[in-house]
Amino acid sequence: MDSRIALRKTKHVVIKIGSSILMKKSGAFSVPFFRSLAKQIASLMERNLLVTLVSSGAIAGGMHRLNVKKRPHLIPEKQALAACGQTALMHTYEKVFGRFGIHVAQILLTRGDLEEKRRYLNARQAIFELLRLKVLPIINENDTVAVDEIQVGDNDNLSALVTNLIEADLLILLTNINGVYTADPKLKQNAKLLRVIADIDEAVHRFASDTKTATSIGGMITKLQAAEMTSHFGIPTVIAKGSKKNIILDILNGKECGTLVLAK
Repeated sequence: MDSRIALRKTKHVVIKIGSSILMKKSGAFSVPFFRSLAKQIASLMERNLLVTLVSSGAIAGGMHRLNVKKRPHLIPEKQALAACGQTALMHTYEKVFGRFGIHVAQILLTRGDLEEKRRYLNARQAIFELLRLKVLPIINENDTVAVDEIQVGDNDNLSALVTNLIEADLLILLTNINGVYTADPKLKQNAKLLRVIADIDEAVHRFASDTKTATSIGGMITKLQAAEMTSHFGIPTVIAKGSKKNIILDILNGKECGTLVLAK
């Protein structure tokens, strides 16, 4: 419980939002979720917490706009959908945060931006300046130009790299289930939620399932990869259900929500 209470001292949080909770079953953006997210983040910013958002949804948004039912495999197709969907995604963010007088900024990164020193420092300085100006940075992988050689590959791992880049205190991964279970809770009724993970070992990795849907990639496997990375950076991670009311505020108030992966 002490580890949860320690989260109340968070000064800078990175929040990663997956496509599975951004989108409705119809494939359109879930405006009620966007509004709830904006309300919670506005509350945090009023308390002078620094918030950086890592958001999926560009390809899914492009799929909805262009009436594409199945996520493509070919890179040019994904690039085109991302280019089309990214504008819709940012427009939605601008509208919901605008109600609270919060400006948002788009930052698109590739692996090269996080590996080459000059570009790494430029990205870091840009984010810090936006935070100083009380603008919400919204980060996504630059799927329009990213090919296999320069891809991070998923926004879970990207969010872990960003958390280290800006030296945040906490990473929150919001998904469509309550956290890490001992088995897939959709398949096994006796699956148990792991409240705290001190070490992501082979046994924990075996619990994860690689859930690729029509609009998203990754699953619990990439979330554990991200949490393991941030743990080695000395930063805790919480994996929790994004649709739960006031989930972000509850996490930062030290309530027992989702799965807490401790920092090493």
